[in-house]
Amino acid sequence: MRQSVNVRQQQAWNGYEGEHWARNQERWDAVNEGFNAPLLDDAAILPADSVLDIGCGAGATTRLGARRAAEGRVTGVDLSGPMLDRARTTTRAEHLNNVTFEQGDAQVHPLAGRDFDVAISRYGVMFFADPVAAFTNIGGGLRPGGRMVFICAAGAEGNEWLEALASLRDCLPVGDFGATGRPGMFSLADPTRVEEVLKAAAFTRFRIRPVEGHGRWGQGAGDAADFLLDSGPGRNLLQQVDTETGDRARRRLTETLRPYEDAQGVVRMRSSAWLVTAERP
Repeated sequence: MRQSVNVRQQQAWNGYEGEHWARNQERWDAVNEGFNAPLLDDAAILPADSVLDIGCGAGATTRLGARRAAEGRVTGVDLSGPMLDRARTTTRAEHLNNVTFEQGDAQVHPLAGRDFDVAISRYGVMFFADPVAAFTNIGGGLRPGGRMVFICAAGAEGNEWLEALASLRDCLPVGDFGATGRPGMFSLADPTRVEEVLKAAAFTRFRIRPVEGHGRWGQGAGDAADFLLDSGPGRNLLQQVDTETGDRARRRLTETLRPYEDAQGVVRMRSSAWLVTAERP
């Protein structure tokens, strides 16, 4: 793997965060499953296409893309060794032979001249230290006229899971978590910023439209609260308080999530995102 320039993200995704996502692959896929169809439909993958999946994680969208490109090939790229290990294991179990995975930082990973027909990403493009460099590199991996389609988080106000965490302000140092424009999950939440980055990376023919998904966050409010607080954002907040305060926050969050339980006790919350398409000239 070429040396990453995104050192903090590399450490996180090859440490606890990557291991957490790998262990909980099915749960994270259930949270984000509502975005798969819009992403892949807009990608319009053809049977013989060569597809690049950026920030592929444990490979859910890579495998879905591989089924659409049954006569082509799909390459998943991600920083996280633990998630790629899980991706390879699951891909072998599903007997998909047109998939490869590469560990690397999309800002510097060798993509130029590889002539992919389409690049896709589901929540994998918001964490770049230098997004213009990253998208320029991705564009260099596409053939002329190749297309890029990705899902990125929209504003915090449309994400019910974040609103639930924000309700814990009197227990946890939530601060301005979810602020747009900063490096992190909401770095591309402003569509104007998205267009600026893509223009600077020499993409054209932009289309940015809102999409929503109602993901499954847990079986019961307590399970969903544990899942939220054991993942990256929640875990970071808990590390800043004592055990008693953390336990109080966990109880509070459980009660906050009860109204989201459906008739079967499954906690479903809305996530809002931008579905972005662009083309390499």
